[in-house]
Amino acid sequence: MLADLSTPTIAAVMAAAAAVILLCGLRMTTLADRIADRTGLGEALIGGVLLGAATSLSGAVVSLTSALNGHASLAFANGIGGIAAQTAFLAVADLVYRRANLEHAAAELANVFQCGLLILLLAIPFLASTTPEITLFAIHPLSFAIPAIYVAGIVATRRVREYPMWQPISTDETREDRPEDEDDARQSPVGLIATFAVLVVFLAGAGWTIARCGVTLSDRLGLSETLVGALMTAVITSLPELVTTLAAVRRGALQLAVGGIIGGNSFDTLFLTISDAGYREGSIYHAVGNSDFFWNAVGLVMTAVLLLGLLLRQKEGTARIGFESLLLFLIFGGAIGLQALWG
Repeated sequence: MLADLSTPTIAAVMAAAAAVILLCGLRMTTLADRIADRTGLGEALIGGVLLGAATSLSGAVVSLTSALNGHASLAFANGIGGIAAQTAFLAVADLVYRRANLEHAAAELANVFQCGLLILLLAIPFLASTTPEITLFAIHPLSFAIPAIYVAGIVATRRVREYPMWQPISTDETREDRPEDEDDARQSPVGLIATFAVLVVFLAGAGWTIARCGVTLSDRLGLSETLVGALMTAVITSLPELVTTLAAVRRGALQLAVGGIIGGNSFDTLFLTISDAGYREGSIYHAVGNSDFFWNAVGLVMTAVLLLGLLLRQKEGTARIGFESLLLFLIFGGAIGLQALWG
């Protein structure tokens, strides 16, 4: 049906789907913060698991839909490109948070640990691509390792938060994760989670719509699937992370903001398993090209820079932006420029 529509109409449909994602993401930030307070699980863990996974759902639908239709590069680049875009969003949030460097103020061991987990997960596609193309049910064996490592990492993250072996030094700019007194404090976690789940359904529907529009535009305009996946569908489906991150910063939920990005990125690596399962022609790691793995490398480098920033905890930087945020802007901007040259 989309193929019968004009290009401006398809663009309008994508814009409408993006609006749904933005509105849902904004509301989900408030809900996630309250769920963190009611359950006592903390902003970093709720941001990394619940909010990160939920806001990534639309991207997961894009990757799965693309893979099922045989568009390996679009499926792969959408997930990996989203990781790079979402990490850059933290730099935007750091620019918005004027009091101090965001990575300094949001000191939380769980976020540091999740960064290490993400680096491990991003290394797996490179490992898979250098091994023989062996598959089980048309799925590369290392694709099964990704969700196993992710789940183990989430369990370990909770343990790290509950029984930390070291604590960050508190300064006058450190914002601690403390439950807030809300007028609706009597609302149960079940009700909050139910509302959250409804918004997740809308996100999934918007993601499916964007996937179909992306494929159609790629075919019609002659754009490479990597370009569409990394710089179009990935950025659009990553809009919830931008909205929720900025909204969390405005609420003062800094650990939720940082944890939502890092946790969402970790969840996004599951797109690779989903894409490999949906791509029926063999291992997706052997079906994509160097330009796709380029974005994998960009995500890996940006995550390493973020981890260094979380460890160094620079209090103030140039124009109140940390060195890691400046580097994130430069790396992501440079990657976009190179991708544009490749087409």
